[in-house]
Amino acid sequence: MELSHLLLRILPSLSLVGLVSFILYLFKTVFLSSYSAKKKLRMQGISGPSPSFINGNLPEMQQIQSKAEKDLVFPTHDQIVAQDYTSIVFPYFDHWRKVYGPIYTYSTGFKQHLYVTDPEVVKEMNQCNTLDLGKPPYVTKRFAPMFGNGIMRSNGHFWALQRKIVAPEFFMAKVKSMVGLMVESTQPLLREWEQRIEAQGGFQAEITVDDDLKGLSANVIARTCFGSSYFKGNQIFSKLRTLHKALTHQGTLFGFTYFRKNNKEIRSLEREIESLIWETVQDRQKQSSIEKDLMQLILEEAVNDTNSGKLSPRNFIVDNCKGLYFAGHDTTAISASWVLMLLALHPEWQARIRAEVAQFCNDGSVDANSVSNFKTVTMVIQEALRLFPPAGFVVRETLEEVRIGNITIPKGVCTWTLISTLHRDPTIWGPDANKFRPERFADGISKACKFSQAYIPFGLGTRLCVGRNFAMMELKIVISFIVSKFKFSLSPNYVHSPVFRMLVEPNNGVQLIIQKV
Repeated sequence: MELSHLLLRILPSLSLVGLVSFILYLFKTVFLSSYSAKKKLRMQGISGPSPSFINGNLPEMQQIQSKAEKDLVFPTHDQIVAQDYTSIVFPYFDHWRKVYGPIYTYSTGFKQHLYVTDPEVVKEMNQCNTLDLGKPPYVTKRFAPMFGNGIMRSNGHFWALQRKIVAPEFFMAKVKSMVGLMVESTQPLLREWEQRIEAQGGFQAEITVDDDLKGLSANVIARTCFGSSYFKGNQIFSKLRTLHKALTHQGTLFGFTYFRKNNKEIRSLEREIESLIWETVQDRQKQSSIEKDLMQLILEEAVNDTNSGKLSPRNFIVDNCKGLYFAGHDTTAISASWVLMLLALHPEWQARIRAEVAQFCNDGSVDANSVSNFKTVTMVIQEALRLFPPAGFVVRETLEEVRIGNITIPKGVCTWTLISTLHRDPTIWGPDANKFRPERFADGISKACKFSQAYIPFGLGTRLCVGRNFAMMELKIVISFIVSKFKFSLSPNYVHSPVFRMLVEPNNGVQLIIQKV
């Protein structure tokens, strides 16, 4: 009895000590580290908006966003190209840049950030090969159900190991071997659009292209990854699209993941997708006689590392398949939507692409050699990725203190580089930065602008997108085929309203009026 009474007297004191210790720990690791990081940045002459104690600059960001939404005026079709989507999608970044310049610091809660769009500093970041600049866990954790701990989310040596395995499968020599599958995958879309024209009177049809392009891109990845099992690949894509919508339902860049109302739905989809991928892997391993596809090649490359205990075979293939599906599916399809939107506004470039395809494919066949001659469509795609990059920003966290040029970035700081802002900077691109001029890329990226390393549609530095060759090849084939078969203009129903849903895409799709050539 005496012992129990003693425990009852001691327990409240122990609880209080534990609570105080936890508060002190948070104060030291969260508040003091954030304050120290901000102080170090400001001592280097880097200013920024004044934060509140608990929420940092989040209240101001929400106010700027609300005002931007209230004041939003949709541009007419002839004003679309001139409008930088940063002012619509990320208005707080655009507002602060005008006040504090191309480098400034701000905070969300106790998390310190560094905004960087100075071309010289971006050039230094591009040349920096340290593993201490990684993906910020607090941002990527929200998308963990989509990417697991694969190459899209991991950091340090674990990321480097995965990249060593995955990247070689997307070298140009191997991508060229996939051209036949890309061409084959494009044909159903062309036939479908021809049928819609016939169904709508035989002269022309209005089509919202986005879902069709996503279906096409999904088919390309499914065939190249799964080969003869691409039907199951399309099942996985369907569930990944549903998961994508569930993850971006709240639509906030700096939101919390713990209080999502749809967490149960997200966990269920995650389990279903992982199960489907692994079932497919096991089926492929039983069919050793069939032609090897992308997934099989990546799996074989991983065998030595997984056998040595560095990687879990299941986690490696499942997480990286999810990442490759999303990156190779959504990003490419959204890019194609923006390209077609711009071409619809500039029919003279449709005619130039059509003439080029006819010149190098006069017998109607397309292979890797003929695609390499498609210079005009390459320029158009590069210009579209400059004006409307689907990846809105590049974000990195300093896992250790890092020096970039003349700036020392403390550990734990997130750097944000707005791609669209860099891509429209007149000091980089000249006075016509807000105009659609594909000819600026006629002699390559290095001749198109003052700082070629500030052209970053596929990211920057060591974490440059591994699938960029694959994406460019697919875009060249898809756009060339569509333009050679159809001429099109922008529908009066199209309303230009870019929105951020993990990627920057047309909010209500791209509506085109198409006719057969």
